[in-house]
Amino acid sequence: MQTQPAITEHLSPELAQIFLEGLPKTIREGLSMRAKAMNYPVWAVIEMAIAGYLDEEAISFTDCKPKLD
Repeated sequence: MQTQPAITEHLSPELAQIFLEGLPKTIREGLSMRAKAMNYPVWAVIEMAIAGYLDEEAISFTDCKPKLD
């Protein structure tokens, strides 16, 4: 019997990497540079970018200091 993976609250680093590999080079580099500048993992920056796109009231990159568990 196959079990389904547990649902988590964050994008996994593995899925973030797969996602990044599918993006154009300039976007991939931009996300990576933003992550380094903010001192956050790239998966967190991807989550913030998606959240900002889906919810215009979401906290911006410059304001955001999310707690990473």
